[in-house]
Amino acid sequence: MAGNERIDGGPRSAIVVGAGIVGLSTAWFLQERGVEVTVVDRTGVAAGASWGNAGWIAPTLTLPLNSPATLRYGLRALRDPAAPLHIPLAADSGLGRFLFQFAASCRRSTLRRAVRANLPLNEECIEAFDVLVSNGVDAPVTDAPITALFRSADEARHMLAELDGLSEAGQSVDVTHLSGAALREQVPLASPAITAAINVNGQRFIDPGRFVHALARAVVDRGATIHTAEVQGVYSSGVGAEVFLRDGDPMTADAVVVATGAWLSRLAGRLRVPVQSGRGYSFTVPVDRPLPGPFYLPGIRVACTPYRDGLRVSGTMEFRDPYEPAVPARVGAIVASAGSLLEGVRWAERTDVWVGPRPVTPDGRPLVGEMSRNVYVAGGHGMWGLAHGPVTGRLLAEQITTGKQPDALRELDPLRRTGR
Repeated sequence: MAGNERIDGGPRSAIVVGAGIVGLSTAWFLQERGVEVTVVDRTGVAAGASWGNAGWIAPTLTLPLNSPATLRYGLRALRDPAAPLHIPLAADSGLGRFLFQFAASCRRSTLRRAVRANLPLNEECIEAFDVLVSNGVDAPVTDAPITALFRSADEARHMLAELDGLSEAGQSVDVTHLSGAALREQVPLASPAITAAINVNGQRFIDPGRFVHALARAVVDRGATIHTAEVQGVYSSGVGAEVFLRDGDPMTADAVVVATGAWLSRLAGRLRVPVQSGRGYSFTVPVDRPLPGPFYLPGIRVACTPYRDGLRVSGTMEFRDPYEPAVPARVGAIVASAGSLLEGVRWAERTDVWVGPRPVTPDGRPLVGEMSRNVYVAGGHGMWGLAHGPVTGRLLAEQITTGKQPDALRELDPLRRTGR
C-alpha cells in the first residue's frame, strides 16, 4: 500500500500490524472513518491470545492484576508449582525488569489509578460490540450473568469487597446472591462443596475464535487485505510510516498501528512500560448437563464458559516467553484444583488444549495512542483484551483520523513511565 495525500489532514491509508481482536477492531473502525486499511500478521487471524480465551465481555470483572493481594499471593506461589500464578524462578532480564516494576505497582494508589483508567473502556465496551454486530460482523454475542462460585460465605465476602471497591470508583455493579436450588439451577455442575454464589449481572460472552474470524471477514469485505508476513520494524517516514518485512519490500502508509499483543515491546521500541507475556491455558471438556452461562471459581482463578456443547475451562497466569510450548503440568493443575468443585465434567476427555500469551503491563493500564509521528500502538490489556478490543479500536481510530486524543485514552499514554 502506498501513502497518499491526506484529505483535511487525516490519513487516507493505514497498516495495522496484528490480526487479533485489538488490531482488527482498529482496522474496522478506521474503515468506518474512510481509511483504506491493510492488515499484516505473522501467523494469521486470531493466532495469539484472541482464540482460546474464556470469551467474556465482563466490564464488572475487569480487575487490574497489580493489587497488594496479588503481590502477596505471588510470593506464596513461588513455592507452589501448581498455583494459578506461575513465575519461573530463573527469570531473564526482561522478566526481571517487569517483575520489579510490577511489585512496585502493587500499591493501593496505583491500583486505584488503574481502575479509574479502565472505567471508560468498561463503560463503552458492550456498546462497541453492538456496533460491530449490527454492521456486518456475523457472530453471536450472548447476554448472561457470570456466576462466581464459593465454598463458603466468607469467600464470597472477599469478592464482594473487591466489587465494592470498583463501585466506589464509578463502575456499575449489579449482583444477585444465590444459594440452594437457585444456585444449582444456575450452575448445575456445581458440586456439594459449593455453598454460595453471586450472579454478576449485565455481562456477555462469545466464542472468541469465531467472533475474531467473523470480524476479519467483515474487514476484508470492506476492502482490506490481510497479509501473512513477519514484521521486523516500524518507523516514521516524513508524512507517513513504513513497515519493514523479513521477506518482501517495505510497505508504506499514512499511519501504522502496532497491535501485536504480547509481542508489542519487540516492535514498539520506544515504550518505557514493559509488556510481558502472561500466558493463559484453556481446554474443552464434555459435560453431562447443559449450562445457561459462564461461571467463575475465584478461589482457584478458573473461568468456565459454555462452548460448542461442552465447557471451555480457562486458567493460569504464567509469566513465560510466548514462543515456548505449553506445559502439560499447568493443565493438570487446573484439573486438580477444579475437580472437587464440579460434577458431571468428563476431565479425561479434554480436547483443544491451548496456551496463549496475554499482554500484561506492570501498572494495570493498557498502552494506546501515538508512539511517534504517524505510528500508534494498541495493547497491554492483560486478561481483558477481548472485552476492551473493540472500544480500544474505536477510540484509537478517532485519534488517528482527527489528531485529537480522546479523554478516555489520556491515562493510557504509551510513552508514559510505569505508574506515571
